[in-house]
Amino acid sequence: MLFAVLSGFLIALLAPSICRLLRQWSGWFFALLPLALIIYFSGFVARIANGESVLFSYRWLPALGVNLTFNLDGLSLLFALLITSVGALVFIYSGSYLGRNPELGRFFAYILMFMGSMLGVVLADNAIVLFVFWELTSLSSYFLIGFEHERAAARSAALQALLVTGLGGLALLAGFLLLGGIGGSLEISRLSSNAGLIRSHELYLPILLLILAGAFTKSAQTPFHFWLPNAMEAPAPVSTYLHSATMVKAGIYLLARLSPILAGTAMWEYLITPVGAVTMVVGAYLALVHTDMKRMLAYTTVSALGLIVMMLGIEVSLSTQAAMVFLMAHAFYKGALFLVAGAVDHETGTRDVELLGGLFRTMPFVAIAAMLAALSSAGVPPHLGFVGKELIYKVAFGKGGNEFMLAAVFVANVSFVTVAGIVGFRPFLGRSREFPKIPHKPSPAMWLGPFVLAGLGLVIGAEPGLIENWLIAPATAVIEGRPVEYELKLWHGFHSSLLLSVLAFLIGIVLFFGWNKFRRASSYLISSEKWGPARWYSLLLDGLSATARGTTKMLHSGHLHIYLLIIICTTIGLVATSLFRQKWSLDLWRWSNAYAYELVLAALIVAAAVAVVKAESLIAAVLSLGVVGYGVALIFLLFSAPDLAMTQFAIESLSVVLLALVLFRLPEIESYSKAPAKIRDALAALAFGGVMTVLVLSVTSMQKEARLLSYFAAHSYLDAKGHNIVNVILVDFRGFDTMGEITVLSVAAIGVYSLLKLYLKKNGKHGDNR
Repeated sequence: MLFAVLSGFLIALLAPSICRLLRQWSGWFFALLPLALIIYFSGFVARIANGESVLFSYRWLPALGVNLTFNLDGLSLLFALLITSVGALVFIYSGSYLGRNPELGRFFAYILMFMGSMLGVVLADNAIVLFVFWELTSLSSYFLIGFEHERAAARSAALQALLVTGLGGLALLAGFLLLGGIGGSLEISRLSSNAGLIRSHELYLPILLLILAGAFTKSAQTPFHFWLPNAMEAPAPVSTYLHSATMVKAGIYLLARLSPILAGTAMWEYLITPVGAVTMVVGAYLALVHTDMKRMLAYTTVSALGLIVMMLGIEVSLSTQAAMVFLMAHAFYKGALFLVAGAVDHETGTRDVELLGGLFRTMPFVAIAAMLAALSSAGVPPHLGFVGKELIYKVAFGKGGNEFMLAAVFVANVSFVTVAGIVGFRPFLGRSREFPKIPHKPSPAMWLGPFVLAGLGLVIGAEPGLIENWLIAPATAVIEGRPVEYELKLWHGFHSSLLLSVLAFLIGIVLFFGWNKFRRASSYLISSEKWGPARWYSLLLDGLSATARGTTKMLHSGHLHIYLLIIICTTIGLVATSLFRQKWSLDLWRWSNAYAYELVLAALIVAAAVAVVKAESLIAAVLSLGVVGYGVALIFLLFSAPDLAMTQFAIESLSVVLLALVLFRLPEIESYSKAPAKIRDALAALAFGGVMTVLVLSVTSMQKEARLLSYFAAHSYLDAKGHNIVNVILVDFRGFDTMGEITVLSVAAIGVYSLLKLYLKKNGKHGDNR
């Protein structure tokens, strides 16, 4: 199981090399990985359908309660199969769609990393592990959305998606930590047994709000929906994989996974259901006022996500089943339509539906796939979209529904029908038009994906029993916490929901033919989008940038001595305030038994420090500074710290030599500071020295138990296998601190290398390779 999750990351390391060898065939090669994973996960279908779950656990950080625990049950199996099946088709498509792109290897590295991240999200049973993979999906999607990084729009959209989902991820982490603290474990499967305790706890509402913030930002719920349409700057395979079938479904998965723990309260229903309903209506309307195929599909995706969220908020088992069926249907038809939009754009050079038409003869297989997917989106039998839509209408008409919910579903359904006609039929029917590019027949790799996805929606819709007992029922049982029986049918007879569905279809057809008039009539509302959440995001980002510039202008004067003065004065204020609030004693009498050579050494260090300040030549200042360092090294030696003394001797010797060599050719010291500045600096130096002296004397006068000494003495050899306690502290107990220092040096070295490389490259272009 661990290899199944990490396989995408491992193959991603080899992706650039493989693409250089295979080029346009690389998509077929990389598709072998998700195909192998489909076979692997399919081997568990029978066991999962019988009510079993498969748990894998690997020790990672057991002291913190964080282990690599993966749980394969009905819910995770459904999502894992969606991720791998859509992924295999997207990989094949990408090899042809981006075959001539010189950065194809980088693209496959990113998308493989994303697939592994999504598998980690849906399989992780440990909350912290889930969060790690959750953030990896945001990071990899940032790279994918901004793949065409030469374009400012792509970079801006990638940053927007990262900031919105990243902030939601931080809220999710806080929610997970609170949840683990109350439930006594970070394992989600164990938290389910303490669901009653969690729901009755006083921190239940903060936990719920934090987790919903993570889920809503990832699944583009209002008011966070704006990032998803803007992410359409990504290539078509990215839009298909991330924004219809996988990444945006991560928030859906999170709500479904935590439903047994957090659902069952009024707050769950009151918070989730209205947000889903509003998102559904907002997305349905905005989809009708645009002409870009991918943008229209993006807004219908927002609407569909809101519909699924609304279903998960209703405390009825039928709504859970409706959510899972519609989730599968949406992945099939929306994935197909996104691939179709990419193929149309690839061949014609435009995605504007007002400029498209008559493409059936040029790309018949793409057109057939588009029409089949559009019919499923419109909810026309015998497609799976019709089955899911009928279940949703039954919920809206049933016990958990109400008039507002029914109206929202009806409006969304009308929009789905209209957009399906505009995107799935209009570009391929009618007379041929002039396009920016002369269209050619797409390669089989570009119509295979949409054809298979649309075909799956048709076949499974005609015989929904294919997924009822194997996928839908096990997933629903996990969410409900108990087995749920309901027979999926294509035909339920004549009833009120069917009548409403037919009415929505007819209104959608009328709106399809009057779409241009509708857009003109809605022009005054279209301008309101400029003042929606996307505008708020821009204002907040501009405000943050302005604050950063103001802070930088105020604090970053460009003068090192000012920076030091600010640091020193801040330290003086904080330390002095803390000292005066406490009772302390200097206990100067304890120094009365100091040896004469110790006092001489202290006086020598003080004299050398004064000499550094008063020196009139650089060499004299360097030598005086060396005396200070050697004096401190002698103190280490006198007080039984020979290793520190030897380190200090080596550092001081090297520093004196290097400084002398560097400063030897510099001009002599000149006085640039005026008298007030010198007085200011002197007072700050004396105050800092005095505060530090008082701090050291007060701390050393305290008589407290040395608990750390006994701990390090007892654990240094047993845990870290080291005899030298100081070295063990530096390397093992302070390992993260040392790693941070190494990281800083590494980043600085990379920066210097990059600057030198750019300098040499720039000069090389002009024939100067010095």
